[in-house]
Formats: sequence, C-alpha cells, structure tokens
Amino acid sequence: MDSDEEDYLYACDSGNESSGDDVDVGLDFDSGDESERSGNKYSSSRDTNTNTEDYPYEVLSTEDITRHMIECIKEVNSVVNIPVTTTRILLNHFKWDKEKLMERFYDGDQDKLFLEAHVVSPFKTTNKPQKVAVKTSNGMEECNICFLSMPSALMTGIECGHRFCTDCWTEYLTTKIIDEGMGQTISCAAHNCPILVDDHTVMRLIVDPKVKLKYQHLITKSFVECNRLLRWCPYPDCNYAIKVQYPDPRPVMCKCRNVFCFNCGENWHDPVRCHLLRRWIKKCDDDSETSNWIAANTKECPKCKVTIEKDGGCNHMVCKNQSCKADFCWVCLGPWEPHGSSWYSCNRYDEDEAKQARDAQEKSRAALQRYLFYCNRYMNHMQSLKFEHKLYASVKEKMEEMQQHNMSWIEVQFLKKAVDILCECRQTLMFTYVFAYYLRKNNQSVIFEDNQKDVESATETLSEYLERDITQENLADIKQKVQDKYRYCDQRRRKLLEHVHEGYEKDWWEYSEP
Repeated sequence: MDSDEEDYLYACDSGNESSGDDVDVGLDFDSGDESERSGNKYSSSRDTNTNTEDYPYEVLSTEDITRHMIECIKEVNSVVNIPVTTTRILLNHFKWDKEKLMERFYDGDQDKLFLEAHVVSPFKTTNKPQKVAVKTSNGMEECNICFLSMPSALMTGIECGHRFCTDCWTEYLTTKIIDEGMGQTISCAAHNCPILVDDHTVMRLIVDPKVKLKYQHLITKSFVECNRLLRWCPYPDCNYAIKVQYPDPRPVMCKCRNVFCFNCGENWHDPVRCHLLRRWIKKCDDDSETSNWIAANTKECPKCKVTIEKDGGCNHMVCKNQSCKADFCWVCLGPWEPHGSSWYSCNRYDEDEAKQARDAQEKSRAALQRYLFYCNRYMNHMQSLKFEHKLYASVKEKMEEMQQHNMSWIEVQFLKKAVDILCECRQTLMFTYVFAYYLRKNNQSVIFEDNQKDVESATETLSEYLERDITQENLADIKQKVQDKYRYCDQRRRKLLEHVHEGYEKDWWEYSEP
C-alpha cells in the first residue's frame, strides 16, 4: 500500500452542496480508539406491546460517515492487501458489501472480478499495459486529446496505460463531475476504455476547490446510498445518516427529531407496510384516478373513439373531431338517423348487449368512489396533523399562562404530552386508511375498523379540549379531562396497532390488490 494513497483528504459532507459545514478529515488508517469516533447510538422498539425487541442504530454525522467508509476500506484491505484506491472501487462495485466482495475475491477467478469492476488487476505485474502515447523525435509526448506535444512530466496516465496531458485530464474530469454528476464511476478519457479513474488520481488532478468538493459530495453520497445498512435522513437540509445493524422496516429518529422508516425512508407509517404505502403514494401521484373519473363520467365516440363528456340534456351527439363529425345517440351510442323511425327501439333495453358496458362503467364508478372515500379521510388526517403541529406554539403560551396561575413548570407539562399523543394518533389514523383501502373484508377487518373508529372519536375529542381557552375558572376541569383523554387515546392507539401486528403474525389480512 503506497503511503501517498493515504494522504489526500476527503471533505466530510452529506452530498448536500448547500451545507456550509464541510470538514476535512484525513484518510488516516491508523486512527485512534473507535469508541471515541463512533456516532450517537440509539435503539427503538416497535410502537406496540407485541414486540419489545430493540432495534439498535446510530446517527452518523458527515465526519462519522467518512470514518466509517475508511474503516470498511481498512478492514477489507487488511485481508486482500491491494492498493487502497482499488479496494475502494471494488467495494463500490459490490455496493459496499464487504462479505460479498471477500467471497468473490477468493473464489479463484480474480481476473474476472477485476474485469467486471473495471480495474486493472494489481497482480499482473509482468503484463502491465505499456504507455499509450505518441512519442515525438525530441522525446516529447503527444496528447491524444489536444494533439499537443508535452514534456513527459506534464503527461498523466492511469493503470490502463492511457496518457494525456494534465490540462485535458482536468477538463475531462471537471466535465464528468460538474455536468454529469459522476463520482467513482468515471472511466478513462480514452475512447472505449472501461477502466475507472481512481479517486486518488481525481483528487490530484482537480485543482478547483468547488469541483473537488463536488466530487467529495458524490463519493460520500454514493457510499451511503449504496450501503444497505445506511440511509440518509429524508428531512430537508438534514446532513445526518442512520446506520443500523440489519435493515428492517422499523422507526428510527434522527438528531433533527425526524422519525422515519429505515426500510423505505418515508415518515413512520405503522400500521401499513412499505410495499402498500409505495403503491398508495404512486396511486395518489399518477393519473390513475383521473382515468377512473373519465371512465365513470364520459363515453367514447363510436366511430373515432375520442372521449366525450355530455354537458347538456340533449342525447343527440355530434362528434367535434373535424375528421369524424359522427351523429350518434348518447344513450345507446348507435347512429342518430334511425332514432325517428318507428321500427327503431332505442328505448328497449337489450340486456346482453348492454351488460358488458354497464358493468365496466359501474365498476369504474365504484372504484373511484371507494378510492375517494379513503383518500379524503387520509388527506383530512394529514391536514389535521399539520394544524396540530402548530398547536405546540399555542400550547407553549397556555403553559406560560398556567404557570401564572400558581402552577409549576412540571405541572403544566401535561399539555405538551397531550399534543405529542394527539400528533401520534393523527399520524397513525392517517395510515390506517391506507391499510384499510387495500384490506379485504373479514371478521378481523371489522374488529380493526371498530378500533379505528374508537381511536378516531377519542382523538377528535382530545383535539377539541386542546383548542379551548384556559381560564382560572376551568383550569382544574380542563387538566383532568385532557389527561384522561390523552391516556385513553394512547391506550387505544396501541391496542389498534397490537391487533394489526397480531394479524400480520397470524396471516389474518388479505388484500384486495396483490
């Protein structure tokens, strides 16, 4: 291992370029005690009493992330004993899965491994590529990009043997980093050469501090995003990441107090599982429900198939498509011309002919109504949750006012506790409607809906209590009511979640969509 490979610096950053807390940390492979460098350790439990197993995790700063990356490289390199830059490329190729890399490294086909990772094997000392550059008669080298003759000292090459002038390399790397956002996957500047440029070479050739910082952001970002045991906190402008011992759909809390699901990165969404939440979010974001509305409220021209909406009482329709102009009946979609004839029976219902169209339209209407039912309640609790978060400001004023009524600071903390539980209930209720949308009816689903109704009713009552004006006269009464109600809300919310998780364990739940 060359010592100069360990000397260059990484600026620790989350990949968010607006961050102003860039800290240089040297790649020192002889760092001190690991306990002094570790991130903040936490553990979380499921929000039910059915499973009390802790879920340990760490909150890592950008400096901790870089140190963790160095430790991974150091651990692998102590076994494989190859150049550090090559180790980093191999780890990135295997998405920083050390075990998988070790397994492939010792499976006997190392040449294939290096070929797949687009690096030159460090063990091929006798057959290393020769310099690929045009030498002129006076000992100068010609750059194959700008075609200028340069002294050898101004030419640079990588392990594949391709050599270009320093200026061309710098411009090439700058374009890849700034314009294309590439980090550890920048290939050689030579045409059709797949060999990757190692990060030591990039850091040596790039002179612009902004480009260097951008490259460092990309390296750090790639490390976290590729590592299945790491995830960035999704809160805007947060530069922390969460490190777990094993990936699982569990809640984790960042230093910024944001609680999210480690598995999918969304806000913690108990009781609905990640795959159903992804399906729901996609359903809400795309045009599927617009299509349902069109199917339920419009028809197609029987000739040109353009979609038509009826906006008047007359059933005589004329297609506005200039190339069509078909006359037809809105009711039966048949030609309009025979409707005045005594033999034509538009009023006579043909069960066989109409059944298929009727069923399709009714199915679309029913699907749309069902979606709107659950979506409206989901959005309502989401909106209420936003308003309830604003309660913290008003509650702070109420707490100060109550302290003026001869109550201690500890005695008024029940109000903050009540708002905490209110927000938890709103968030749980919000996601119960996603769960319920996909749930098929059975005996257990009826119990779930009863629990949901109970939590919802208690939550609304607690919300009303917290919005009341507190005076000296009603202080004692309000305090008792709020305490009783938030305890009940918390208890019923936990019971609802326990029942859902018990259903997961016992396979009670069946879904209307796979």
